[in-house]
Amino acid sequence: MILLGMVGPWQWVLIVLAIVLLFGGKKIPELMRGIGQGMSEFKKATKKEEDVEDKEDLSENKDKA
Repeated sequence: MILLGMVGPWQWVLIVLAIVLLFGGKKIPELMRGIGQGMSEFKKATKKEEDVEDKEDLSENKDKA
């Protein structure tokens, strides 16, 4: 019985093999670097948004006091 949503070790091997065949060994480090930069930019943006919300909450609390 095949359970949907569960990826076993052989499926991971096939996925990695397909990626290597599609992109080639030289392009994979560039691809990973791009993904890493995108993730760091996303984290920076979410942190900035949280900081802005915190400042707004502080100013609202000052106004109420």
